[in-house]
Amino acid sequence: VFSKIFSHEALESYLPKIQLVIKDTLRAWSSNPEPINVYHETQKLTFRMAIRVLLGFRIPDEELGRLFEVYQQFVENVFSLPVDLPFSGYRRGIRARETLQKGLEKAIQEKLQNTQGKDYADALDILIESGKEHGKELTMQELKDGTLELIFAAYATTASASTSLIMQLLKHPRVLEKLREELRSKGILHNGCICEGSLRLDTINGLQYLDCVIKEVLRLFTPISGGYRTVLQTFELDGFQIPKGWSVMYSIRDTHDTAPVFKDVDVFDPDRFGQGRSEDKDGRFHYLPFGGGVRTCLGKHLAKLFLKALAIELASTSRFELATRTFPRITLVPVVHPVDGLKVKFFGLDSNQNEILTGTDAMLGATV
Repeated sequence: VFSKIFSHEALESYLPKIQLVIKDTLRAWSSNPEPINVYHETQKLTFRMAIRVLLGFRIPDEELGRLFEVYQQFVENVFSLPVDLPFSGYRRGIRARETLQKGLEKAIQEKLQNTQGKDYADALDILIESGKEHGKELTMQELKDGTLELIFAAYATTASASTSLIMQLLKHPRVLEKLREELRSKGILHNGCICEGSLRLDTINGLQYLDCVIKEVLRLFTPISGGYRTVLQTFELDGFQIPKGWSVMYSIRDTHDTAPVFKDVDVFDPDRFGQGRSEDKDGRFHYLPFGGGVRTCLGKHLAKLFLKALAIELASTSRFELATRTFPRITLVPVVHPVDGLKVKFFGLDSNQNEILTGTDAMLGATV
């Protein structure tokens, strides 16, 4: 079922909806007279993308905001020690989960009753249809669990990578300009705006420099540190015997830091993935931001598509600058993110790449 949810056809149908959510979000960021907290706002963005695009829920913005706050409470407390005391994080997590499940149940029921005006099959549609194909009508509990799983998969790691992307574009203006040059050369960006109908899935997948930029963000700033596996049969590694049944952890971050194929590992250099160098092509498991083997991340193509769509919008329709004197320190827990969330001021651009005045600025200008 997940292969259908993340198939080429499914991604093609999600793309216009993803673009709309990103455009709407960047417009809101640009109209804010104050700097935004990028990490917090990208969490909102990826949550909204999951709710609106993957699940097709038509929840009003105000209700969506409340659901996001409850979801954050759930995520913040989900790894708390299972000590069931009245004011414990565990108890808060349980309460948040119950509230969240009620909100999701309401949204699922409304979705099942209102099938009019749908122009694409979202992930939840595919999940429901797959159950019917196998002669099994999914229960409400199974639908809620599947919904929560899809939100969880799309949320924290994508917000982390989105924040890292914005920070690297701020740190490396030449990379941003090179991105713009590629978009112009492919007829996507013209006179400062994205040409109507130019962004198809195949077109985006054909943007080689954009692909290099996203790969390099995920190499240097892999959202999660590693993964766990169960040993299916005893094997030997560097003279040590690893018994069947053991749990082992592999480190994505250490692999990227020590892999001999990467030159100057601490340098942000998208060209390392270009045709001339192709540093990710030497060896099977030197580059693994989404894990490796049969348990590789199922949503990796959706995550990369989202990051590429965000990068295209950032390069095409926004000007943004760091709102603090220096770039913040990065923390690795629970996922990679800047300690202060990354404070950035966004400015909208019109079709001539001129800054659009926010509503407040425009009114102030009119009274002078």
